[in-house]
Amino acid sequence: MTRFIVRRLIAMIGVMFVISLLTFLLFESIPNGDPARRLAGRLATANEIAFIRKEYGFDQPIYVQYARMMKNIFTGQVYSYYQGFNVVDEVKLGLPATLSLAIGAGIIWLFTSIVVGTLAAVKAGKNTDRLLTVLSMVGVSFPPFFLGAILIYYLGYKLNWFPLGGYVKLTSDPWQWFVHMVLPWFTLSVLFIGFYSRVLRSTILDTINEDFVRTARAKGLSENQTLRRHVLRNSLIPIISLFGLDFAQVIGGGAILTESIFNLHGVGQLAADAIGRLDIVVILVVVLLTAFFVVALAAVVDILYAFLDPRIRIAV
Repeated sequence: MTRFIVRRLIAMIGVMFVISLLTFLLFESIPNGDPARRLAGRLATANEIAFIRKEYGFDQPIYVQYARMMKNIFTGQVYSYYQGFNVVDEVKLGLPATLSLAIGAGIIWLFTSIVVGTLAAVKAGKNTDRLLTVLSMVGVSFPPFFLGAILIYYLGYKLNWFPLGGYVKLTSDPWQWFVHMVLPWFTLSVLFIGFYSRVLRSTILDTINEDFVRTARAKGLSENQTLRRHVLRNSLIPIISLFGLDFAQVIGGGAILTESIFNLHGVGQLAADAIGRLDIVVILVVVLLTAFFVVALAAVVDILYAFLDPRIRIAV
């Protein structure tokens, strides 16, 4: 297990290095993306642009700029070029809202998709399966910004059942935190439920015909026992893999549309504002946060693999 953890830590460092380097180089190569010119403004003279470039170190070699940027990020002393705030502090402020959204929506979409996908597989070819298929396709087809706008208008504005947006801290008022998060949770979950349930349905139907399932039936296990102990456990492997990646992306700002629609002021909304300004400092911090969660959750997924399928063994 120690070797496994060490390998994962090395992989995490490698992934974060490659992603941060590619992101940095990408924004450096964007046309009209020179931060010195953007900071100076449209009417700036050549001398003013040269002064800003020297003041911020933009005149130094690219590898020196990258090394300085990484040092500032990991020491927590990195500031936005255009707004002047400490980026690490802003991410910390937005992380509770993003975590609230990701954890709540993740629980909903994971368990609901398992129930829907299993029911659709058990009732394959019947009216129940057809109805769930239609609902899943509708869920996948609904863009979050459109669904969110509909929910806000009808359930928030017309019926006044839920707030129109905003975020309330869990520690401040648990009930208001829950009420404010219901619509964002549902909006983010619908798309994932539709996709995950279809994947699980197909996997279950493929697993049912495996030799070990027929062996379980031959030993006298009932259909429900076979489904729970053998079919479902093995069929959950791709779902767990997908969930780990999607959940990590949501934490790292992947729910930009949902956060913006409901004005949650989370990491996703911070990333959206930074992309609009080409603020590479903020974008780099968010990208590294996403990379960290992706690699960390990938390690958790590998461990869950061994639990779900005894045939899988992690080389430690």
